[in-house]
Amino acid sequence: MHKTYTVEEAKRKLEHYCSYQDRCHDEVEQKLKGMNMIQQASDVIIAHLIEHNFLNEERFAKSFARGKFRIKKWGRIRIKNELKLRNISRYNLDAALKEIPDDEYFSAFDELAEKQWKNIRESDIQKKKKKIFDFLMRKGFESNIIYNKISELCK
Repeated sequence: MHKTYTVEEAKRKLEHYCSYQDRCHDEVEQKLKGMNMIQQASDVIIAHLIEHNFLNEERFAKSFARGKFRIKKWGRIRIKNELKLRNISRYNLDAALKEIPDDEYFSAFDELAEKQWKNIRESDIQKKKKKIFDFLMRKGFESNIIYNKISELCK
């Protein structure tokens, strides 16, 4: 038997859930579904969370972008795609990407590419190029800056 929650209990539980870490609307809706809340109750709870600033999609998108860039060294394409998967609006997506300064972005990219280049143990230069290209694409960096970096590394 599933535990049932009153709207007040669910509000408190979701307040804690949202204050522990920034959440997007999708995560909160999934959590409410998991708690077997009916749609009307979910709508009331989500409105309450937004009104009391527990749930703020722009704040979520910005902190998500900063965190994934600084900690996981993700590129803008990967961050953008991950935010799209979470149904983040175009406005919040653009605001999130502005959180990453260009100079910081390119220096992190250079550092990551150079470190990876040194770590790839491959004598065939074409295979080595492909390995670093694939790695940087998976990280979500733009193909044009990857090509430029690879030709710079091969000099």
